[in-house]
Amino acid sequence: QVQLVESGGGLVQAGGSLRLSCTASGRTFGSYAMGWFRHTPGKDREFVATIASRDGTTYYTYYADSVKGRFTISRDNAKNTVYLQMNSLKPEDTAVYYCVASDTVVRGRPMTASFDYQSWGQGTQVTVSS
Repeated sequence: QVQLVESGGGLVQAGGSLRLSCTASGRTFGSYAMGWFRHTPGKDREFVATIASRDGTTYYTYYADSVKGRFTISRDNAKNTVYLQMNSLKPEDTAVYYCVASDTVVRGRPMTASFDYQSWGQGTQVTVSS
């Protein structure tokens, strides 16, 4: 497992933007599948986005329908960091956002299940006011 530390959460008005960052420990960050989930009390934990490589060179991204076109996941392997740029935020985006990592890249489907990831960060609160 790797240690994950998120930052960048906060309070923003609807229509605004935030960028979350997640820095990971470990020497093989580039080979890890990275992602973001979110959780709101009373609801199930929800997949948000993932970025991973199946060949060690080309990364693919995948998004939940609820954030597609508004959120962008990216990574800087030199900094061991993954980002989630969130634009056009809505009150329903309010949640605790968790960074996740896996040393195994699943083949044949996007990694959207919580059990796909072994490592989880502590979470960062994002609140979008109307």
